[in-house]
Amino acid sequence: MGEDRAGNSGRPRHVAIIMDGNGRWAKKRGLPRAMGHKRGVEAVRELVRSVEGMGLDCLTLYAFSSENWKRPEDEVDDLMNLMRRFIKSDLPEFIANDVRLKIIGDWQGLAPDIVEMLEDALEQTSKGSRVLAVALNYGSQQEIARAAAKAAAIGEVTEKTIAAHLDTNDLPPLDLLVRTSGEVRLSNFLLWQSAYAEMLFVDTLWPDFTPEMLQQALDDFAGRERRFGGR
Repeated sequence: MGEDRAGNSGRPRHVAIIMDGNGRWAKKRGLPRAMGHKRGVEAVRELVRSVEGMGLDCLTLYAFSSENWKRPEDEVDDLMNLMRRFIKSDLPEFIANDVRLKIIGDWQGLAPDIVEMLEDALEQTSKGSRVLAVALNYGSQQEIARAAAKAAAIGEVTEKTIAAHLDTNDLPPLDLLVRTSGEVRLSNFLLWQSAYAEMLFVDTLWPDFTPEMLQQALDDFAGRERRFGGR
């Protein structure tokens, strides 16, 4: 992470984004929320296409939380249908661009056809060298509880054994977490992983977030000094 867990941050290996503001983006324009989510997917597509030139090893996106099921049924249906279309349309591009898809969260609790599509996408992209991790049906408190239970089952609950059973156990340590839309909270996302991550909260609504803004966030990160509890 960064360089050597001390001094200037250098190049981040792993960036995570809480993609917030689709609904407000649509409301400001007098559009239905579904249009905000659709434009949000376009922002994801543009960002993923740009990551190769930024030197990131892993980009993690908060796509659908375990709490999002509380939203109106028609909105959840719109989100699920967008997910289906995104997987179908972008899988060939992931393969061509050496992207390995990883899903974190209780994604196997999604609709059976989506689970089947995700399983196929995971298999087809398994050889990719750069990771796009997508949080689906994800809640960090639930993830930590699952990891602790697995650690207890092997007879030793420590920071090391819990970390080994997190959904992100095979990813680089989280360096930078970005949240769009002006909200300043983590919303049950990567709580364990964020212990020493740098954080950046921006006012931009997610559909308006551009690759240039991500690059600016990386530049901001490079100027920070990370002490990891030291001096």
